[in-house]
Amino acid sequence: MSFTPQPPPLVGLPAQNVRSGPLRLAAGRRGPRWSRLALHAILAILMLIWLLPTLGMLVNSFRPAADVSRTGWWTALSPTAQFTVENYAHVLAQNGLGQAFINSLFITIPATIIPIAVASFAAYAFSWMTFPGRDVLFIIVVGLLVIPLQTTFVPILRLFKDLGIAGQFLTVWLAHTGYGLPFAIFLLRNYMGGLPREVFESAAIDGASPATAFFRLALPMSVPAIAALVIFQFLFIWNDFLVAFVYLGASSPQNLPLTVLVANLSNSLGGEWQYLMAAAFITMALPLIVFFGLQRYFVRGITGGAVKG
Repeated sequence: MSFTPQPPPLVGLPAQNVRSGPLRLAAGRRGPRWSRLALHAILAILMLIWLLPTLGMLVNSFRPAADVSRTGWWTALSPTAQFTVENYAHVLAQNGLGQAFINSLFITIPATIIPIAVASFAAYAFSWMTFPGRDVLFIIVVGLLVIPLQTTFVPILRLFKDLGIAGQFLTVWLAHTGYGLPFAIFLLRNYMGGLPREVFESAAIDGASPATAFFRLALPMSVPAIAALVIFQFLFIWNDFLVAFVYLGASSPQNLPLTVLVANLSNSLGGEWQYLMAAAFITMALPLIVFFGLQRYFVRGITGGAVKG
């Protein structure tokens, strides 16, 4: 006669709870999964709705003029649709868009590098250096964020005229540097202030100077915040119309960027929508490349600068 051992009973648990435990666990695992899928589906639908105008503009920029005026952009998804690059060739060759693109690059790149470089030094000083009036000066810098740009145009224009640099690219670089510094210092100071203190103390014990600690410690560890600032500053300057028009429009129309030229094309081209859409998409191409190239740092830089300090 053989004896088969039985597993011991689960003391303190009713039989129905023992049987329903795995089912309840499976249901608990299934619930979050379905909610996550629903959230992703909603986000995908919202993203599609948000991208529809841009997609329509891109499609129409490659369609002939007759098709643009006769049918909607979604008809271009049929197999018999026709596409052409003549719209881009016409805009780049006959309307000076190529020179305006170069002007935008010549305005945007220095006006992005200069304020971020200055803000990096200032943020390190506000975070890790002690000097009289440090907190008061930081509050004043942050307070500059609430000053409207329009209130500064007249006095700055007069100053540039007295200095003899009115209408030059230098005026736009200096203007965008002044307008971008408060936010850049605020974000970088909060981010650098949250870096580990032990790292800087160890560097000071080893004899590292403040400059060495800045270039070898603070800057490499602040790459996410700097990349987020590059995105903000680049997009703001590239899409800017008002500052470029005020400081360059009257005295140096040959130096105007893409935004001003595309606004003028809306009047000169009239109902030729295919040319306007080609010109508009040219203005969007480079900012999209910059954003997607740096977007992996974007969330880390913004959240770090928002909650630390």
